[in-house]
Amino acid sequence: MSQATLASKSTSNLSTLDDAKKTSSRKGLAFWMAFLAVLVSLFLSVLDLCAVPTALPTIVADLGGGDRYVWVGSAYTLSSTAVVLLCGRMADIFGRRPVMLTAIATFALGSALAGAAQSMNMLVAARVVQGLGGGCIYAMTQIVTSDLVPLSERAAYQSALVMVYALAAGIGPFVGAVLSEKASWRWLFYINLPVTGLAFALVAIFLRVNTPGGAIMMKLSRMDWTGNALIATGSTLTLIGLIWGGVHYPWDSAHVLGPLISGVVLIVAFFVYEFLFFRQSTPGEKTDDITFTATLPFDLLNNRTSLFAFVATFLHGIASVVVIYYLPMFFQACMGASAIRSSVETLPIAVVMTPFAMFCGIIIKVTQKYRPINYLGWILAIVGFGLLTLLRPDSPTAKWAGFQFITAAGTGIIYASTLFPVLAPLPVARNAAAVAFFAFCRSFAQTWGIAMAGVILQNRLSSTLPAAFILLFPGGVDIAFAAVPAIRTLDEPLRGQVQAAFADSLAVVWKAMIGVCGAGFLTVLLLKEVPMTTHMDERFALEEAGKSLTDEEKGQTTVARR
Repeated sequence: MSQATLASKSTSNLSTLDDAKKTSSRKGLAFWMAFLAVLVSLFLSVLDLCAVPTALPTIVADLGGGDRYVWVGSAYTLSSTAVVLLCGRMADIFGRRPVMLTAIATFALGSALAGAAQSMNMLVAARVVQGLGGGCIYAMTQIVTSDLVPLSERAAYQSALVMVYALAAGIGPFVGAVLSEKASWRWLFYINLPVTGLAFALVAIFLRVNTPGGAIMMKLSRMDWTGNALIATGSTLTLIGLIWGGVHYPWDSAHVLGPLISGVVLIVAFFVYEFLFFRQSTPGEKTDDITFTATLPFDLLNNRTSLFAFVATFLHGIASVVVIYYLPMFFQACMGASAIRSSVETLPIAVVMTPFAMFCGIIIKVTQKYRPINYLGWILAIVGFGLLTLLRPDSPTAKWAGFQFITAAGTGIIYASTLFPVLAPLPVARNAAAVAFFAFCRSFAQTWGIAMAGVILQNRLSSTLPAAFILLFPGGVDIAFAAVPAIRTLDEPLRGQVQAAFADSLAVVWKAMIGVCGAGFLTVLLLKEVPMTTHMDERFALEEAGKSLTDEEKGQTTVARR
């Protein structure tokens, strides 16, 4: 073949590829409806997670079993955290759409069982089923977004995910309160059914992404069942120890130390197992082949940018959940607010997170850099937690609202910004594994954050609360939460002394979060500014986009990107 013919053929192929790229970059109805399916699914899982705690007193009064109330929320957290990494590997092997549909159906089943629960044990079991679906939904929303949008364009879409998350978290407590007081707490779960139906239909109709071929048994044989069992069991035992500690049993009891130590040992065993058996696991030469099945491919961690971005995600999970979980306690314990009133007074967190997450997206989109906005987020978070230490029972509205604003601005920015340094150094074939580990780090960190702050608060209260008040709670287990409802019934000056003790103790919690955010700031120093990818993983592209290139052209595109 002549050089002229080769040149002509090459030019023709490049022109075809350019046309295909232009076509794929135009986001048509299929893309927007698929992204809508992602947003509806995320809204569904977060709304349920945030609405249930407000309705718990009503649920306990109806079903009894008040000693097991903590498991209504914890069962969801345990199962959702345990399933996240498994979900990421299944998404690679079975495809995004089947896993997403299964997750939504599982969540719907759990919702139906929870609404029909006739005992606390049945409700807890139903929440486990819900958590399996909800955890997978959360991971899949991030994975599918990574498939639909290249990293260089993802900032705006990541902001949309944060906006939906914040909206659901903001209105969740109101939905829970209204349904439990004005209708029935059962509708809190039944209302999920039409929404899951909508999400299922949107995913089934519009999320038409390419799915890997192969027989079911062959796909099952490629799963890393041992690794998944180790991390699921280890994380579950660790979380059980953290949940029991200081609430049901003292921290130094065998009931707490047993599962906590066993869980940590199994998690360490998971990392050792993955390193020994899968450290050579790398994507195959062809991007449409999946020759790697590790639950945690170690090439996710062999560059310092991704590694320290995962660390930053874990640290942010701790700080963000502490302010959401313990700031309402400040309003209830120190200012005498009711549960519903305290949810109103913490609205600035949800309201402010959204625009600052969007601001983060705009900055990353325009500058194509992620380090500066990460610096800003951690600085604002440090300043915000520092200001929260100044709150006292007589603090005016301007103070507690303004301090929340700054804290929420920082945590909102970081919520949207840490995913970019995670993914930038990695090939797009690692998106699902990386995003699943990203979601696991955040989810696992939240329980650690609640437990860590609880220990600090409990220890500080034991030394600052008046002795006359402590005597009302023999045993001293979980005095922090047990004491709050009793504060409003106290006479002065005892009530004022107790409120001051809570404000002082919570200030120590906020100081600890300054340290956590300071560590987060240091992780940014270790990040490299890696150019963000402009292409997506063609194995899981929308079918319409995948049809625009022939197999030969896909091969040429793959070679060009190496």
